[in-house]
Amino acid sequence: MKFLRIPQFGIGLRTESESRLSFGAADLAVGLGTLALLYVAARVGAESLVKFRPPDVIPTISLDPRNLPNYAARSTLRMFLALGLSTLFTFVYGYAAARSRRAERVLVPLLDILQSVPVLGFLSITVTLFIALFRGSLLGLEAASIFAIFTGQAWNMTFSFYQSLRTVPAELNEMATLYGLSRWERFTRLELPSSVIGLVWNGMMSFGGGWFFLAASESISVLNRQYTLPGLGSYVASAIAARDLHAIGWAIVTMVILVLLIDQFFWKPLVTIADRYKLELSAGEERRFWVVDLWRAASLPALFEKILGPSISSVDRLLSRLTKVEPQAERKSTSKTSDSVFNTVVAVIAAGLFVAAVRFVLSSVGVAEVGHAALLGLATAARVVALLVFSTIVWTPIGVAIGFNPKLARLTQPLVQICASFPANFLFPFATLAFLRFGIHLNWGSMLLMALGAQWYLLFNVIGGAQAVPNDLREMATSIGLRGFRKWRFLIGPGIFGSWVTGAITASGGAWNASIVAEVVSWGNTTLKAAGLGAYIADATSTGDWPRIVLGVGLMSLFVVTLNHIVWKPLYRLAQARFQLS
Repeated sequence: MKFLRIPQFGIGLRTESESRLSFGAADLAVGLGTLALLYVAARVGAESLVKFRPPDVIPTISLDPRNLPNYAARSTLRMFLALGLSTLFTFVYGYAAARSRRAERVLVPLLDILQSVPVLGFLSITVTLFIALFRGSLLGLEAASIFAIFTGQAWNMTFSFYQSLRTVPAELNEMATLYGLSRWERFTRLELPSSVIGLVWNGMMSFGGGWFFLAASESISVLNRQYTLPGLGSYVASAIAARDLHAIGWAIVTMVILVLLIDQFFWKPLVTIADRYKLELSAGEERRFWVVDLWRAASLPALFEKILGPSISSVDRLLSRLTKVEPQAERKSTSKTSDSVFNTVVAVIAAGLFVAAVRFVLSSVGVAEVGHAALLGLATAARVVALLVFSTIVWTPIGVAIGFNPKLARLTQPLVQICASFPANFLFPFATLAFLRFGIHLNWGSMLLMALGAQWYLLFNVIGGAQAVPNDLREMATSIGLRGFRKWRFLIGPGIFGSWVTGAITASGGAWNASIVAEVVSWGNTTLKAAGLGAYIADATSTGDWPRIVLGVGLMSLFVVTLNHIVWKPLYRLAQARFQLS
C-alpha cells in the first residue's frame, strides 16, 4: 500500500526527471486535446440553455444519421455529469455509512431501497420537480435526464466503496491510528487508495448501466406526458417507433465508436493508474498505456502541478487540522440510552411512512390488487435468481482469468467494456423480432434481456477483486503448488469473495431495474409484455396511475430489501469477518 501526499495521488504519474519543463509534441497533443474537449463540452452544453415551457413541444428527433454526432455528444455530456455526481455521492454516502454505526443503520437499508426503486419511479417524481425548478428553460428536462442516469450509476459505486472501506486490512487501520492520522489523512492516504481499483471497475460498470437507461431518460413518458431530449437514447426510441432498422444500425455503429473512444481516453488510463495502488509487498507487472505515457511525457501537467501544488498542499493541511482525531483515551463513548433513542426515532419515522403508503394504496386499489402485484413480483424475482446463478457460473472464472492476467486484461478489456457499456436495449428491437418470428414468449425472453443489462455488474466486480489480490499471495500459492480446486478454495475464493458479494448485490438490483424495460418491449405498433412487476410499474408510470406506481415501486423495494437482509447482509458480514486481506 502506498501512502501518498495529495498531489501525488491525483496526478502523481511522473518521475523527477520527467518533470523538466521542455515542451514538445506530447505537450501539443495534450494541450490541443484538452482545448478541443472543453470546446465541445461548452458548445454542447449551450444547447441546453434554450427556452422551454410545457406544454411546448421540443422539435421532433430527426433520424438523419448526420445528426448522430451531435446527439452522441449531448448524451455523453449527460453521462459524465451524472458520473461526477455519482462519484461525489459515493464518497459522502459510502464514507458516512462505513464510518458511523448510527448512520450505517439508516443509510445501508436506505441504499437497498434506493437501489431497488426503478428509474421510472424516480422520473415520475423528478420530471415535474425539475421543470418547475428551471421554469422556462430546457435545463429542467436536462436535469431530470441527468438525475435519471445518476440513479442508474450511483448505487453500484456506493456499495463498492462502502465494502472497500469496511474491508481495509486491520493492521493498516491500526497503523493509521498509531501515527495519529486525521480523518482527512486516513481517507486520502489509506482508504481511497485501497478502494480505488474496485471503484474504477464499478464506475466503469455503472457508466454502462447509465447507457442502459439512456432511452428512458431522454424519451420520457410519464404521467400521460411525453418529453423528448435530443440524444442517442431518444434517437433509438424514435427509430423503434418508426420501425427503421437502418437508423437503429447507424445508432449501434455510433454507440460502438463512442464506447471505444471513452474506453481509450478515459477508462483505460484510469485502470492503468488504479493498478499502482494494489495492496501488495512484491511488485507485479506494471501496466502501461499510451495515453498515460503521453501524459507522463508532456510538460504541461508538471507546469500546472507546480502552479497549483502549493494551494493544494495548503488545503490538504487545513483539512487535516480540521479533521484531527482526539486521542483514544479522550474519546467519549456513545451511551446505550442515546442509541436506543436513535433507533426508536428511526423506527417510528419508517413505520409512519410505511403506514401512510399502505393506507394510500389500499384505499385506492384494494387488497386483491396488492395480491396480484405480489404474484407478479414473485415472477420477476424468479427471473432475477436465475440470472444471478447463470452469471456466477459463467462470469466468475472469466473475471478471475482477466483479473489475474494483465496481458489478457489488455486484450479483453475493450471487448468487455463494449459489452458492458453498450446499452442492451439498443438490441431489444432485434430480440423482439426474433421472439415474434420463433414464437418465444416474453416470460422467457425477458430473462435474456435482463441478463444483457445486469450480468456485467458481477463480471466487473470479480475482475476488480481478482486484480486486488496481492501478487505476493499469488506467487506464494504457485510456489507451494496450489492448483485447481484447492487454489480456488484457499486463494481465489477468499480473495474475491467480498467483490463477488458486491457484484451480486448490484447485479440483483440492476436486474430488478432492468425488468422495467425488459418485461415490456415494442416494435412499431407491436408490444410484447411479460407477467412481472417490471411490466406492471411501466404500465402504471406511462398512464400516471399513482396508487399502482406506489404499489409497484413499494413491492419491488420490499423484495430487494428482504433479499438483502436474508442473503446479502450475512454474506457481507462473512466477507468482513473472514476474508479481509490482513
